[in-house]
Amino acid sequence: MPVITNIDDLKRIYKRRTPKMFYDYAESGSWSEQTFRENTTDFELIRLRQRVAVDMTGRSTETTMVGQEVAMPVALAPVGLTGMQCADGEIKAARAAERFGVPFTLSTMSICSIEDVAENTDKPFWFQVYTLKDDDFMRRLFARAKDANCSALVITADLQIMGQRHKDVKNGLSAPPKLTPASVANMMTKVRWGLGMLGTRRHTFGNVVGHAKGVDATGSLSEWTSKAFDHALDWDRIRELRSWWDGPVILKGILDVEDAKRAVDVGADAIVVSNHGGRQQDGALSAIRMLPSILEAVGDKVEVHFDSGIRSGQDVLKAVAMGAKSTYIGRAFVYGLGAMGEAGVTRALEVIHKELDTAMALSGERDVRNLGRHNLLIPADFEGNWA
Repeated sequence: MPVITNIDDLKRIYKRRTPKMFYDYAESGSWSEQTFRENTTDFELIRLRQRVAVDMTGRSTETTMVGQEVAMPVALAPVGLTGMQCADGEIKAARAAERFGVPFTLSTMSICSIEDVAENTDKPFWFQVYTLKDDDFMRRLFARAKDANCSALVITADLQIMGQRHKDVKNGLSAPPKLTPASVANMMTKVRWGLGMLGTRRHTFGNVVGHAKGVDATGSLSEWTSKAFDHALDWDRIRELRSWWDGPVILKGILDVEDAKRAVDVGADAIVVSNHGGRQQDGALSAIRMLPSILEAVGDKVEVHFDSGIRSGQDVLKAVAMGAKSTYIGRAFVYGLGAMGEAGVTRALEVIHKELDTAMALSGERDVRNLGRHNLLIPADFEGNWA
């Protein structure tokens, strides 16, 4: 096994081993990719205070997310097409998360179905849903998640309409992948990936094909998705969806103070400050810049989680010290999955945990729950002075 010291090591291996179509799907943002870039570069503006002569023994990174005990303040974010990054990718990622003691969130647009993941794991996982127009399909999807013992529902609110990702358009992204001369030539160089795909029956969207009315092939799926997302989504609809689920509901995609307040009003148990990893509204501020004002607006009325831009344990520390209850990683675990399968996801979690634990100790803290603004040096104009 290659020596992995940070998430970028996994990313380099991932790029070598995964078809370009799926690498580009993960490693891209919408339009000019400004927000995608700034999600990570804005973290570099925040510095950590180093403290010395503090007892560093007996450290703990354990905390809770919506009442669930977790080994560190990190969950695996919902990522569509994870099973195209690596054969049976959702199952492998869920297993790694389960063993490590952090939540795994299955995307509606996953390759492995809710039932596939439930059959191959022992503990409850979280399920993410988009806001779709088809009530019958949505109610059956909720019921399937409940039958699979999913312990929390994550509603994605920032995908009423899809931001254009130029690389996906140029690559003709699909599941299963379209066989063009260029894609076939590229896939022929990814032997490990190809052998894995030959060994699994899961090649399309397992939660949708055979479940949504009229969807039974890639072509009809493409047509369905273009019509399925609810462009008329409003807060009343989110309140209705929340009423369909009797467990914790996490509302993902909050990047505005007013939206955070409305999320509290509709009964969300937690919100995720997120700009969809820079894949939706290009030109929006980074999630980490928006986090302070959202925290100030909602106080302790709702759990505030953070997503978009986490690539290290130091990033986790910064977001939590800023005030977030916990964080989500998407690309960081996908890099590991594409690089080395289940073992790669485990390695990504190990890397982030070690970085978090070490940075916490060098900040003079022994318990992740004690992190706060006192551990950070933040530029006075970090949030910006916008007219």
